[in-house]
Amino acid sequence: MQLVRVTKGIKEYKKIKKLYRQVFPMEERVPFWLLMKKAKPSIADFWALYDNENWAGFSYIVKGEELAYLFYLAIKPDEQRKGYGGTALDILKDYYKDCKLFLALESLDQTADNYEQRVKRHSFYQKCDFSDMPYKIKEASVIYDIMGIGGVVEPEEYDRMMEHYLGRFLKRMIDMKIIKNT
Repeated sequence: MQLVRVTKGIKEYKKIKKLYRQVFPMEERVPFWLLMKKAKPSIADFWALYDNENWAGFSYIVKGEELAYLFYLAIKPDEQRKGYGGTALDILKDYYKDCKLFLALESLDQTADNYEQRVKRHSFYQKCDFSDMPYKIKEASVIYDIMGIGGVVEPEEYDRMMEHYLGRFLKRMIDMKIIKNT
């Protein structure tokens, strides 16, 4: 699998935008124009995922000094269950091997309508060597569990990374922080 930077000029640009809107609920989506604006090597990496010539999906990683936050990972529905998700994670783990690589995912709430899907997603990340962290992430109105590789992400590290990503103004406008598990 190859990582290719997403720009407005790549062939799959509109398909990536459509997939993004299709697979992530509105309350979990950053405006797409902001993702594109922030996708600079010093701030965030927006990758199209290819198996040779076949576009399989995308990933978006927000970067900090020693952090890599897998903000989004999506595999096209017709390409799922072909091993692309695990392969993409292996490549990302290698690419960001000098960082604490982490992700946020829906909490394992037994009352959630999609509880079984949440359990499967959590198990998938465990099989890919991600471990549960002792914190949660609050992003706007949504609270997520955290899983990662390479060490525990501390609240101060996350705050610095998100301020670098969003800028001070947006960081103050959007409630984003790490909170303790209860």
